[in-house]
Amino acid sequence: MKTRLLTIGLLTLFAAASTALAEAPAGPPKPGPEHKRLGYFAGKWTAEGEQKANPFGPAGKFTSKDHCEWIMDGFFLKCSSEGKGPLGAMKGLGLMGYDAENKVYTYYGVDSRGMGVPGTGSLEGKTWTYTSTMKMKDKTINSRYVVTEVSPTEYSFKWEMADEKGNWMTMAEGKETKAK
Repeated sequence: MKTRLLTIGLLTLFAAASTALAEAPAGPPKPGPEHKRLGYFAGKWTAEGEQKANPFGPAGKFTSKDHCEWIMDGFFLKCSSEGKGPLGAMKGLGLMGYDAENKVYTYYGVDSRGMGVPGTGSLEGKTWTYTSTMKMKDKTINSRYVVTEVSPTEYSFKWEMADEKGNWMTMAEGKETKAK
């Protein structure tokens, strides 16, 4: 009886190991279609827009030059930005990716004013919506950044924050045009 149980146990263990090995992908992982969809943003872009007066800064026009390129074997886009706004010169760096495990787009951005913003996003048709929660001046701020693809070479964007009651307030909006 013991031999039979041991044999059944070993066969079960072998079958489980064989199944796990059969399901293991061959070679390193490759970017999926969601990663490739981020390719829309690859290239050189010029932004222009308007920042609205808000508790964190004055109103005014802004411009920037942005460059997004693939890194990490096509899993992430690194986007560098330089521009001018109501508070003067600014620089930024962002990473865009896709979290296949949680089925969300990801973003992490930092800028020359010391701000670091993580976010998660979704894509519905030609509209990308990224949301984040961050601390600013001892307040928890919920924000969303909505990008709408107008054409292969242009998109509009809007950055909004929610007040304490959950009402959305536009912080900035504008458009980006891809360089030829």
